[in-house]
Amino acid sequence: MGLTHVTVSLLTSNSKETYDANFLVDTGTTDTMAPASELGRIGIEPVGKDVFEIATGELVEFEFGIAKLTFMNEIIGTRVLFGPDGSEPLLGVLAWESAGFIVDPKHQRLRKLRARSLKQAVLAK
Repeated sequence: MGLTHVTVSLLTSNSKETYDANFLVDTGTTDTMAPASELGRIGIEPVGKDVFEIATGELVEFEFGIAKLTFMNEIIGTRVLFGPDGSEPLLGVLAWESAGFIVDPKHQRLRKLRARSLKQAVLAK
């Protein structure tokens, strides 16, 4: 089993600039992360901070902002972490699941779900 990557464009409502990159689809990461310098370049500003446990077990605080992500003909709004410059961009679980995808590890790709689950929802009549 290998790594899964997908081409992603990050943007804001206020800017015509985009950050386009090949993001690692990370099944162990909740939030999306991109290099801080690239986020700043396209006009994404920090709106908060949060503490995350990284792979080494170390706790690290990251700033985050709000961005639009487009990938595989979908567009979503999500939180994006200001990662270290030069770091590989990561597409977190919240992004690809909210866009209706699952990871197909055998074929190393994202696969669109036929329908999203609302099994716990009760619709009013």
